[in-house]
Amino acid sequence: MDDRNCQRRIDLQEIIISQSDKKILSEYSENQKPNESCAILFGKVNKISDIFLTENIEKSPMSFTISNEQLIEAYRTAEERGMEIVGIFHSHPNSDAFPSNTDEKFMQSNPVAWIIYSGINKNFKAFILESDITEIQIIEK
Repeated sequence: MDDRNCQRRIDLQEIIISQSDKKILSEYSENQKPNESCAILFGKVNKISDIFLTENIEKSPMSFTISNEQLIEAYRTAEERGMEIVGIFHSHPNSDAFPSNTDEKFMQSNPVAWIIYSGINKNFKAFILESDITEIQIIEK
């Protein structure tokens, strides 16, 4: 990612996702319990148009890691489809949809929207990291 793309994404005020994509992500999250689930979100600027489901190689209910192989595959797939990586998704199976300290650390090196699904509240929230973590609106279309 070049600085121009990163800056544009940091300035996001909202992220757009379809109801069907939210359903895919929530079902995937429920099926991965008790562990966190994760995915990479493809699209343009602030509109999600495709989901790349990934494996949490940590198999942990408290954290997630996407393998380097899947990350490379995701970037290659996005490029082949003429899309960008516009977001990172993961679930918090046993807590609210708010970034953990670990999430915040990784948000610094991945300046895109972070969407979190709460396995407790069954809701989605989206965040970006500016000087602090800022919640952004999720628009369902």
